[in-house]
Amino acid sequence: MPRHTFVLNGAPVTVDVESDVRLLWVLRDVLGVTGPKYGCGLGVCQACTSHINGRAFNPCCVPVGDLQPTDEVTTIEGLPATVGKDLHPMQQAWLDNDVAQCGYCQPGQIMAAVAKVRQARDAGHAITDLDDAVFDEIRNICRCGTYHRIREAIVAAAGEF
Repeated sequence: MPRHTFVLNGAPVTVDVESDVRLLWVLRDVLGVTGPKYGCGLGVCQACTSHINGRAFNPCCVPVGDLQPTDEVTTIEGLPATVGKDLHPMQQAWLDNDVAQCGYCQPGQIMAAVAKVRQARDAGHAITDLDDAVFDEIRNICRCGTYHRIREAIVAAAGEF
C-alpha cells in the first residue's frame, strides 16, 4: 500500500492508504480528525473546508496522493495554534455572536472565513460590514440560515488576527 506524508496541524503524519482516497476520509477515518464534515463529497457545500498551505480548500475533492510531504493541512482543530491561543479570534467571534445553531457547517464556515480575511488583507482590503465582495465569495452552505450572524462574526474578528 502506498505511503503518503504531509503536515497536519503542525505535525508530520504518514498514512498507508491508496493514492485515490480523498483527503477528507484520510482525515476523518484514518487520522480521527473529525472537524471537517462530510456534506456532499463534491466541494459544493464546503462543510469540509480546511486550509492547505494557508489557503481554503475542500479535502473531499483532493486525493491524498496529490499531497506533497511539505504540504501543510490545517483543520479547525489546528486553527488556534496558528495564533498561539486556546481559540482563534474567528472562533471566539463565533461564540460572542452566537453564530452556531445546529453547528454542523461551522468548522468549514470558520475556516473559509479565516482564509477569506487573510486573502483580503493580503490584497490590501479591510473587512467591513459593507464589503459585499468578500462575503459574496464565501460559498459555504448553512442549512440553518445563520448568514447574518456569520457576517457579524467575520467583521468582529477581522482585525483580531
